[in-house]
Amino acid sequence: MEPRWTCTQSLFLFLLTSGLNEGTHYGRSYSEQPPLKMDQALLTIHNQLPTGVEVFYTSDYCYKCLYQPLVSILNGPQNASVVVSTVHTLELQFRPMGRNTTLCSWSQLFEEAGFYSVWVRESEPPISVSCYHLVDISPSNSYLPLVVAALLLAFIGLLCVIAPYLYRRRCTTSLVKTVCCKSPQYAVDEESPGCGNKANVADTKPTRLRSLDTFRGLSLTIMVFVNNGGGGYWIFDHAPWNGLTVADLVMPWFVFIIGTSVVLAFTSMRKRGVSRWQLIRKLSWRTAALILIGFCFINYSPKDGLLSWSWLRIPGVLQRLGFTYFILSMMQTCWGHKEAPLQKNHWWDPLQDVVLYWPEWIVIIFLETLWLCLTFLLPVPNCPTGYLGAGGIGDNGLYPNCTGGAAGYIDKLLFGNNIYHWPTCKAMYHTTQPFDPEGVLGTINSIVMGFMGMQAGKILIFYRKRHVSILSRFLVWAILLGISAAILSKCTRDEGFIPVNKNLWSLSYITCMGFFSFVLLGVMYVIVDVKGWWGGQPFIYPGMNSIFVYVGHSLLAFYFPFSWEMRFMESHWEKLFQSLWATSLWVLISFLLYRKKFFLKI
Repeated sequence: MEPRWTCTQSLFLFLLTSGLNEGTHYGRSYSEQPPLKMDQALLTIHNQLPTGVEVFYTSDYCYKCLYQPLVSILNGPQNASVVVSTVHTLELQFRPMGRNTTLCSWSQLFEEAGFYSVWVRESEPPISVSCYHLVDISPSNSYLPLVVAALLLAFIGLLCVIAPYLYRRRCTTSLVKTVCCKSPQYAVDEESPGCGNKANVADTKPTRLRSLDTFRGLSLTIMVFVNNGGGGYWIFDHAPWNGLTVADLVMPWFVFIIGTSVVLAFTSMRKRGVSRWQLIRKLSWRTAALILIGFCFINYSPKDGLLSWSWLRIPGVLQRLGFTYFILSMMQTCWGHKEAPLQKNHWWDPLQDVVLYWPEWIVIIFLETLWLCLTFLLPVPNCPTGYLGAGGIGDNGLYPNCTGGAAGYIDKLLFGNNIYHWPTCKAMYHTTQPFDPEGVLGTINSIVMGFMGMQAGKILIFYRKRHVSILSRFLVWAILLGISAAILSKCTRDEGFIPVNKNLWSLSYITCMGFFSFVLLGVMYVIVDVKGWWGGQPFIYPGMNSIFVYVGHSLLAFYFPFSWEMRFMESHWEKLFQSLWATSLWVLISFLLYRKKFFLKI
């Protein structure tokens, strides 16, 4: 889940050759050009003017960004070639050498391995200069590896579903039995009967909510995939600043699941007679362990060698999860053990799972008010109050050192230089300031996100076995949160009142993620726990060993067999295979641990 600065997201476009002879059609033949790598295309500028030309660029994903120099042709007529990024649409602008006027400009999404030409020449009055562009060599389909992988995974999933029927509902091996058989009525830590055997379902009582373990495992599997490179595709990396990608979905889902699990687990322990002080000792120990593990392994990498105070980082993913867990657990311990009467004699009966817990709501309202006040009212030196931008060259370059506004300012006051130095906005926005996506202000909204999960847990407890009531309340929550996110963001990436931003954990971001969380948990609850159409495999295996898989894949990501030095960098094929291979290995490891009944708990 950590933000990564990858070359495929970088828009540092560099000059390969310039000052070529006019008599050479492309300056040099394509066979002499350096081989293009993943997410790269070749752009050749043919300047037919008698004077020099400067070419500038910006990305449409970069909000109000200043144009950056791409290539200069000092004298004309001459040619020059540059390698350009194919990740996002580029806006190109041609200017006369040393002047600020624009000869021509346009936007284009270059495609991987394509060769493009732009001709700049004089034309008839009243237009003195014309620019037109051509595709000299057709690009390749960069998404073909992703389509092939998706079809292959879909085929494997379908095979696991129909295998029991092909073998007349009998599994021939223990592996197929565990992977393919659907037995949601059994606890995940108990042996279920074989596919061909009958069992007395009434005598078996479920001890876990399988849909919640499946949801956790799905989130963890996606996280392992994106942390192992996501095949080099930008949609599987974190958004540069505002907006959403697949990688931005994972951590809020974890926080939501933490809130749901806290309600279910603590309610169960109180029913078993565990005292309040025992709960406080347990949650305090778990919080300390999570924070310590997070602090230790986030500051270690085989690439870094011995620990250096210059790059030590205090905030982190597990630190945030641990602190969020602590606050949610304390709320549940102090005020969360009232039973809803399920009466119909009061006007507030439809809201009883909300009204009965008014102290928790007061805490959450206070925290969100605090976030809003600090974000929009706290004065930040040399920055506009309420600034939510990335700084750097964004916002027309007016606030280059204001990355994150109040959120970045507070983290620097509290942690000094010991925060994240490679934020996702660094490459595109050319920022120079460190910014931590797991900072203090974002942790406040992380608690609010976890509280949404607590509401899901309360609904599951209060309306147990009343599936229609559970799903209808999930739907109401999803609609309210979805409408809130739409209003706050104005259904745009950058122009909303509060843009959707994972780096800031903005209010619109957590309401949007709350919407997705209620929808996904509701769908999984139906197909896994209610209908029994799916047993949650294979996601339920990493979901049962989430701490082990998360820490393990973070520490071993750079070691064989999880990764290796790639030889074929011109396309996504090998990178995608490596990412899927590493993810599959961790799913297999979690499956083997599941078979051995080994579950790492803190």
